[in-house]
Amino acid sequence: MKKLVMSALLLGASATTQAQSLPVYLDESKPLEQRIDDALSRMTLDEKIAVIHAQSKFSSPGVKRLGFPDLWTDDGPHGVRPDVLWDEWEQAGQTNDSCVAFPALTCLAATWNPELARLYGESLGEEALYRGKSVMLGPGVNIYRTPLGGRNFEYMGEDPWLASRMVVPYVQGLQSKGVAACVKHYALNNDEEYRHQVNVIVSDRALHEIYLPAFKAAVQEGGAWSIMGAYNLYKNQHNCHNATMLNKILKKDWGFDGVVISDWGGCHDTDEAVKNGLDLEFGTWTDGLTMGATNAYDNYYMALPYKKLIREGKYTTKELDEKVRRVLRLFYRTTMKRNKPYGFLCSESHYDAALKIAQEGIVLLKNDRNLLPIDLKTTKRILVVGENAIKMMTVGGGSSSLKVQKEILPLDGIKARFAGADVDFARGYVGDTVQSYNGVTVGRSLYETRSQEELTAEAVEKARQADVVIFVGGLNKSNYQDCEGHDRQSYDLPYAQNEVIEAILKVNPRLIYVNISGNGAVLPWIQKVPAVVQAWFIGSEAGEAIASVLAGDVNPSGKLPFTWYASLDQCGAHATKSYPGTWREDYKIIDEEYKEGIYVGYRWTDSRKIKPLFAFGHGLSYTTFKVGKATANTQELTPTTQLTITVPVTNTGNRAGSETVQLYITAKGSKIDRPVKELKAFRKVYLQPGETHNVELTIGADALSYYDEATGAWRTEAGKYEALIGTASNQLPAKFAFTLQ
Repeated sequence: MKKLVMSALLLGASATTQAQSLPVYLDESKPLEQRIDDALSRMTLDEKIAVIHAQSKFSSPGVKRLGFPDLWTDDGPHGVRPDVLWDEWEQAGQTNDSCVAFPALTCLAATWNPELARLYGESLGEEALYRGKSVMLGPGVNIYRTPLGGRNFEYMGEDPWLASRMVVPYVQGLQSKGVAACVKHYALNNDEEYRHQVNVIVSDRALHEIYLPAFKAAVQEGGAWSIMGAYNLYKNQHNCHNATMLNKILKKDWGFDGVVISDWGGCHDTDEAVKNGLDLEFGTWTDGLTMGATNAYDNYYMALPYKKLIREGKYTTKELDEKVRRVLRLFYRTTMKRNKPYGFLCSESHYDAALKIAQEGIVLLKNDRNLLPIDLKTTKRILVVGENAIKMMTVGGGSSSLKVQKEILPLDGIKARFAGADVDFARGYVGDTVQSYNGVTVGRSLYETRSQEELTAEAVEKARQADVVIFVGGLNKSNYQDCEGHDRQSYDLPYAQNEVIEAILKVNPRLIYVNISGNGAVLPWIQKVPAVVQAWFIGSEAGEAIASVLAGDVNPSGKLPFTWYASLDQCGAHATKSYPGTWREDYKIIDEEYKEGIYVGYRWTDSRKIKPLFAFGHGLSYTTFKVGKATANTQELTPTTQLTITVPVTNTGNRAGSETVQLYITAKGSKIDRPVKELKAFRKVYLQPGETHNVELTIGADALSYYDEATGAWRTEAGKYEALIGTASNQLPAKFAFTLQ
């Protein structure tokens, strides 16, 4: 026993001695900022310059002399992108870089379930850890301003409150694994076409009320460790080095202590990068060593050109040290964090998470005659029509393209679930026959030699014999659809889908339309089609998730995170003719003024009394719910108190299911211009048949505030308000009047 005690004492003494001998920057017992100060004092000018720009496509150097590993980033936000070669976009050809594809963020937002956002972030973080990634380039929270936005599928919808509530747990979940979130694209990134040249002109009020809240929440509540600057300009400065966006709003007003990372190629000027808030430059020569100087990375704007200006005396190291300090802080939070959890790749738990998010995000838009769920007792012959039933959607679309271990296609999922029926397939239309993207093949061949007339005829003939037709259509991730780099050129469904659907309806009205997309579209046949399902891009478990909803194994509970317009002129950006902007005389910059201001999405349709095709927050169920009378803890709210509204919700149907209770605020008799209503709280509740639950929704005076441009501050207006509570922005039966003192 004495020997054991002595050994323990010696070990303790040894550990203490070892800690005392460590330099401060390596001593984990020391405060973080003290460690940063010590590391910074030991770095040479060359080492400082090196850590603020890339050394390869997705990495920047650490400080090898001091033991700081390289920093590896990777594209998200829906999965960990496959590795590329050091200096080329081509795949590295590895065999251990497949991943689980999680649903696109439009689907996550459609769950209206912050707990799933946390699960999403944690699962993605574990995959990133296994792959050795320290920064995931996501999530994206740009506001859905127009349904033509090519990158809308990567974002969280049109409402700043919904996006804020969903991004915070995502960031927290991801960073709980020691992997940094890089929230993007900050900000006003609503155009893909000519994205480097769009100069956004927007009112301060719209900027702060609509386009910034989700970023602010990610920083101040989520504690995001990095932010990605956007390609576009604001106030004639690119957002990757923008004095207002980065120095004033992000770092000064919000207190952001993390790293501003440029979008790849988003840096354009050394002086602006030095002075206007950029910390880490990536991708300036996107072809690396094959273009530009032979030492391309050393010639980035924040590399040798910056060092030259310091040596010439134009700059001291003041700005450089501030950038390096932030990068070192990111190192300590990620690469230098010793107690990170273990990572997992393609684990059962990750597939379970992907499936659950997909199932909860699928939205039942329409279900006339209760065609859904499909009754196998009376349905013996099922026809599946549409290229999207056999097309991989994890491949393509730009930087979010993935190399998955598996992707269950809709046709395969339907065949597996409805194995007791005769399930047939007709392609119906040809949209995209590309067989690979960025070195990843699409699996099933999409090559087709038949004409459209032949494809339509086949679909019609098979539909005559079917008990029910499931048409799987929508968009895909090709250029000019849901894809980075280009915006949609039309709000219509592409290819010949409308023609095929109309032809099928003439011989079989029992048609279920499953829309795969991140955007809305014109549905000219909507009155004739009894059932419509919005199924998004939902990743590895797509086929199983869709089939489980069609079969009724899962009761759909998704809600639209954006307004689904019947036509483009119902959208404020198009009604005001402010999209896509106007070229200047020199054709170098496009000025795009957001003339609709704060009236984005349902705020616009409400103000113009427009009835969209499907309202924001809309989503049906296989059961029914009743919202009762609203009560509250007080009728007088003050700036320092909270108002808690309680509303009973009852499942009045015969199936268990979930409903999302939504609370909107209306200002009565306001002296300023206010939207008709604004979402300020929501809660998802699961109920058994006949069960009632009292749902509590709490708001403070900040939920009533507006951004005052005259003072540059948030203000509240005393007076009368009304809370509107219901299950969609156009279904708000419960009301509660109160005053703000």
